[in-house]
Amino acid sequence: MPEFVLIFIRSIGAFVLLLVMARIMGKKQISQLTFFDYCVGITIGSIAATMSVDQNIKIINGLAALFIWGIFPVVVAYFGLKSRVFSKITDGKATILIKNGEVLEKAMKKSQMSINELMLLLREKDIFKVSEVEMAVLETNGKLSVMKKSNVQPVTPKTLGITVEKEDGPTILIMDGQPLKESLSKLGYSNDWLLREIQKQGAADIKDVFLAQIDSNGEIYVDFYNEMKKQYVTEQKPMVASALKKAQADLESFSLQTDNPVAKQMYTQHASKLQETLDTILPYLK
Repeated sequence: MPEFVLIFIRSIGAFVLLLVMARIMGKKQISQLTFFDYCVGITIGSIAATMSVDQNIKIINGLAALFIWGIFPVVVAYFGLKSRVFSKITDGKATILIKNGEVLEKAMKKSQMSINELMLLLREKDIFKVSEVEMAVLETNGKLSVMKKSNVQPVTPKTLGITVEKEDGPTILIMDGQPLKESLSKLGYSNDWLLREIQKQGAADIKDVFLAQIDSNGEIYVDFYNEMKKQYVTEQKPMVASALKKAQADLESFSLQTDNPVAKQMYTQHASKLQETLDTILPYLK
């Protein structure tokens, strides 16, 4: 049998087994969370490459080696879930390098890390001053996790006490000119509704749309094959907010204009209730 045919067959065998083992080992191996995962990944790749081109290695031996190296991390992970001690032995544990804003020299020496290396990792987190760091932890994968001091952390709506809209993950409705029936069905929308929504933004048909995505607030993003078709439509939320404010102001005006005490009380009560409603929903209508 010609040599290139043998290489072809061996490569296919290695590829198929690698694919199967990658699925079995799962995402933890792909992400290489620990140094052990990193070494296993390199070893498996090396075995597969050698088995593909080195005819001195029998195919069955190469496949057996791949299988063993592929299944071994799964076994180790299983025992790691059952025993924290075993997990620490195989994966190691995170090391605190900075605590309460102070660099821990002993931890630095134990991790064999110099100040220059620490500063490099901090700069990767957009931190140039050690004085800004409350805590820094060297993870088992060699990356640095950093918690800044409270006075230099970014301001968030929660910090300011501002109510913001709750938003879940967006859903794709159209991909490459094709409506995703499963997504529409899950959200309770129809093709006719989808067509009307994209027509508001300038599409003549669903096939004109490369991508359409809806967020948890019901706002739709549309990307066209031909960007010249896109039209910018009036935002509906500000219009609703404006109408509600006008209605509340009209009620207050009516209560001042009438001399009927019953009508005056009715207008005042409804104006007050509408104002309470406005205070609740206005953050969601921006």
